[in-house]
Amino acid sequence: MSIKKIMLVLFSLFLLFSVAVPGAKAAGEPLKLRLSVEDQVSAIEAIPVKDVYYVPLRPLTEALNGTMTGLPDGISVNAGGGSFKLMKEGGVLYADGTTAAAETFNQNGMLMVPLRLFAKLGYSISYSPSDYLLRIRSASATLDDLGFISRYAADLKPPAPASPAPSAGTAGKTVYLTFDDGPSASTGQLLDLLDKYGVKATFFMLGPNMNRYPAAVKRIARDGHGLGLHGTTHRKEKFYASPAAALGEMVQADKTLEKLTGTGTSLIRPPYGSKPYFTKAYRDKVLAQGFHLWDWNVDSDDWMYKEDRSAVYGNVMSQVHKLKKAGTNPVILMHDQKADLTVLPHLLESLKQEGYTFGVITDGMPPVNFWKDKR
Repeated sequence: MSIKKIMLVLFSLFLLFSVAVPGAKAAGEPLKLRLSVEDQVSAIEAIPVKDVYYVPLRPLTEALNGTMTGLPDGISVNAGGGSFKLMKEGGVLYADGTTAAAETFNQNGMLMVPLRLFAKLGYSISYSPSDYLLRIRSASATLDDLGFISRYAADLKPPAPASPAPSAGTAGKTVYLTFDDGPSASTGQLLDLLDKYGVKATFFMLGPNMNRYPAAVKRIARDGHGLGLHGTTHRKEKFYASPAAALGEMVQADKTLEKLTGTGTSLIRPPYGSKPYFTKAYRDKVLAQGFHLWDWNVDSDDWMYKEDRSAVYGNVMSQVHKLKKAGTNPVILMHDQKADLTVLPHLLESLKQEGYTFGVITDGMPPVNFWKDKR
């Protein structure tokens, strides 16, 4: 076995058995890497914390064609023929009954977990810092690590760090509440709640749902809420089939909005957020038409927890408090669904009591997105 292969094996074992402690950084500037998945270099960013790499749980699970399910006692992840559960009280429980320590944290609205958790699901993890390689692969991958490095050397090298996106509104004290996937049968009740608390929000809507609930769309506009687009299909294989397909969905949704309200919008949010699928090729195609890309920095995970009000509330408030320390305005991701009607009053009351005001996302604001793309 060559020295290069031996080093790759040793680094893989190091990642597998390391214990992570969020908040503690290794000496010097941490080196963020693009995670390679199977035989491709993905857009998923891996972040080192005390020599252990953390990755966003949802994008990696999707990249591995896995699934996530919110449960009363945690989050179940299934991928690669295995599964584990991130326990609400801390730690991870594997399908074979074994447990392990697993610290997690939220960054930019994404739940970050140690990459090593996936090793017990049958995946191999390789790490070669001199080659900027951090890779997760199954037995179906066709390239070995040396072949992968040879093919993707230019893509593996990290880009120069981007400057943080500026915030609009009063620094750290303006909340931008956003709702995806609507309108729905419960949008009227949602608007009633927002009106009761004197709160404005921004709605990223799907074309077919706008046609299904035209009165709700007209009321959203009439009540002074922000108008945004979420495409038409909300199906990954269709929206992300090509940059032209993504643009076509946004243009069609905008036409529907203009037909119903008399006005269009430049604000867009791609299905599942912009990372990792809404790459530069997609952004160049879509944003060149005058659209502005918006993601979030607080993920409520309401799609997963549904009626678990305490989980949604705690998730949102903990992330908001972290952003407050940094003086960053929260852009909160929620969904236009009936389950949110029960948690929303508690959230709005708490945020108001803490001195937050609520703003509407507008065309002239610097976009907040995972790519830090200011267009």
